[in-house]
Amino acid sequence: MMRKIATIGALAAAALSMTGQDAAAQTQRQIKVLDATYRGTMVCAKLPFTDFAMREAIAATLTGGAGTYTHVVRLKEKPELAEEKGSAKMDGARINLEGNWKGDAGQYQASYSGSFVRRSAKLMGTQTWTINNRIVTRSCTGVIKRPLKAFLPRNTKPAQ
Repeated sequence: MMRKIATIGALAAAALSMTGQDAAAQTQRQIKVLDATYRGTMVCAKLPFTDFAMREAIAATLTGGAGTYTHVVRLKEKPELAEEKGSAKMDGARINLEGNWKGDAGQYQASYSGSFVRRSAKLMGTQTWTINNRIVTRSCTGVIKRPLKAFLPRNTKPAQ
């Protein structure tokens, strides 16, 4: 009986060990974030002076674990002339975007973050607006995605 229990315990330990290794290998595969321009949309909650929630384009260009991003700002029917702009930083599979926008209607500071899974990242964050000496915070969610690897530019050697 004791021998059976020891055998079952050894088998369970081996199974757990393999499962842990499999999960670690899967995490390593997910962390590979390629240098590319990731495009998508952000949906931000309604502001007190807008008629509806906004869904606008966002693009992040990543190179070597850092980069920049732009986000279209729309307060009425047409987009604002100036875009929200900021920096992008990678920490493993995690991305953090920090930026700001300033226009005739006011200004805001933005902060978004998320994690990559394969070739896309789900983003969540906030915009802290200053309008007429009043501070308004709204939440935003979105997704950015890179093109399939086959469609990314290739590093070509110069002709000799």
